[in-house]
Amino acid sequence: MRTYSVSLKQWVKILSLVSAKSNVFAPVKRYDFLDYELLSVNNVDYISFNKAKPTTPLKAFFFPIKENVVKERKELQQVIFGVPSCDLNALNLLDKIFLDEDFLDIYYKNKRENTILIGSDCYDIDENCHCTSYGINPFPQKNCDISFSLINHKVILQVHTKKGEGFLNEFTADFIELDKLPIEIHKERENTVKQLELQNKDLPGNEETRKAIQKEGTVIWKKYAKDCVSCGACAVICPTCHCFLLIDKANFEKVKIWDACQYPAFERVAGDEDPLEKIYTRLKNRYLCKFVHKPDMFNEIACTGCGRCIDACIGKINKNQLIIESCKLRKEHD
Repeated sequence: MRTYSVSLKQWVKILSLVSAKSNVFAPVKRYDFLDYELLSVNNVDYISFNKAKPTTPLKAFFFPIKENVVKERKELQQVIFGVPSCDLNALNLLDKIFLDEDFLDIYYKNKRENTILIGSDCYDIDENCHCTSYGINPFPQKNCDISFSLINHKVILQVHTKKGEGFLNEFTADFIELDKLPIEIHKERENTVKQLELQNKDLPGNEETRKAIQKEGTVIWKKYAKDCVSCGACAVICPTCHCFLLIDKANFEKVKIWDACQYPAFERVAGDEDPLEKIYTRLKNRYLCKFVHKPDMFNEIACTGCGRCIDACIGKINKNQLIIESCKLRKEHD
């Protein structure tokens, strides 16, 4: 893995040059809101570095909210900079689903192939971040082409793929190649891990969570479902949720659009039967999907600990608190 160093000023200049010929997205903070924006001369100086997750999950770039799936089109190259580890790890599951040879989504595949992913360390954490609880570190280790860290006004880039190497080749004259990652970055990473472990010291891991929610009857689900308004925000903001509808339109158009298991009638079938008619059954189904069904089907947990579902919930349902309470009840019953 090759490691390079470059000044922050030069790195921003490189992103500006690339944005002149490709779509470049980067996290930009406006007031207290952090999200990806298409880079231009108007916002390149406002890029946020090494901060916890943008609001929009990475999946939206490869699995759009709404997409015509019978219209041929050429995918333009895009660069997504500043992707947190929680979103990169979500690709473990999404790739298995959408790139399965028997059920290949060619639109997802084309977008993935035409995208340069630049992952970013998290040097601070949000209130609901908990990636380490599920074995994920707050710095890029997989599913990115290049990883980015900023330390002492110096940018450190590590190349993970040939595609990443090809992207940087044009600019290597500006870089200094390093033998190894600077020790200051290791210290920053260790500090972030410690913050996360302290913040989530009471949160069980995925195996304990799996056992607890499988055993839980209705008490926990009915309690927390009282505050659920079935808006589906937790599902659509989740980096791994991938349910969708196919809608037929005029002129033989077929549109793929996001769906969510928390919506009423999500699982209604012929004869008006609906096994998820009750709100509490839909809530339980979401957690079973994350910690039981997806691991059983794809050998991947469907929660990366980003905490977006807690941030977005209108009813203020705290997923972590629900899990802690569920595991506590299981221990009491055992």
